[in-house]
Amino acid sequence: MSTLAHTMMTARTAEAGLSAPAELDRYPYGEARPSDRLGAPSWDSGDGELGRVGRRTAGSRGRGLHGQLVQQLGQMIVSGDLGADRPLVPEEIGQRFEVSRTVVRESLRVLEAKGLVSARPNVGTRVRPVSDWNLLDPDIIEWRAFGPQRDDQRRELAELRWTIEPLAARLAAGHGREDMQQRIGDMVEIMGHALAQGDALTFSRADAEFHSLLIQLAGNRMLEHLSGIVSAALQVSGAPITGCDRPSDASLAHHGRIVDALANGDPIAAETAVRQLLTVHPEVERVVPAPREH
Repeated sequence: MSTLAHTMMTARTAEAGLSAPAELDRYPYGEARPSDRLGAPSWDSGDGELGRVGRRTAGSRGRGLHGQLVQQLGQMIVSGDLGADRPLVPEEIGQRFEVSRTVVRESLRVLEAKGLVSARPNVGTRVRPVSDWNLLDPDIIEWRAFGPQRDDQRRELAELRWTIEPLAARLAAGHGREDMQQRIGDMVEIMGHALAQGDALTFSRADAEFHSLLIQLAGNRMLEHLSGIVSAALQVSGAPITGCDRPSDASLAHHGRIVDALANGDPIAAETAVRQLLTVHPEVERVVPAPREH
């Protein structure tokens, strides 16, 4: 087993602690009066304490209150608690969540980059419609997958995987890069050990790395750019507790067949093995598009 494989099998990452709100510079005023602005957002549906947010996504993980505010506001927008064209007043956000002007400003910039909000002179910051969102952004994928749109998001992700991964496997089988193939094989070995030990976390990490490496091996830079979609899909496609496709002997066997097909330089077998892998779980099989009748 390679050093990489050994590291992934033994690594355990503890979530970093978050800074307490009291440590930050506050807005200097007290309780705000109810806003009399038309369409001003209601924050009652949000979580008043950022420290209570239990889930942090890849884009905001490890960034303290700034990352948590991005997540909190993003979740409220994606869930519909803050509807399209609603104004977001920085002073109100700062007071509601007890964070500094700098935290609010930087958080809104992140949300603007994701297409969730827009800031214009004399208009202020407003929530943008769904058609403007960057739906391929990993944070937005996760917020949708664990919000009211969870069924649609998981179906759409599964359909995208059916488009991306079989093609990637077919292309990868023709490249014959032994170093990459070794790393992909290491991931299957890690998954096997994790399955035997009932370690779903290590299984999910190796699984995500496996699929990322498979897309890289395809040798198509545009396709590789979509690897984040697959990683996000793996994070939300299975049980919320494990965050991955449920570990099983069948899943492991299909991963092994992909490795064998890559080693043999057999593009058809590689593509077929990926398609079989994507139908291991009933919830995935249900979203596979049925053949159209002509």
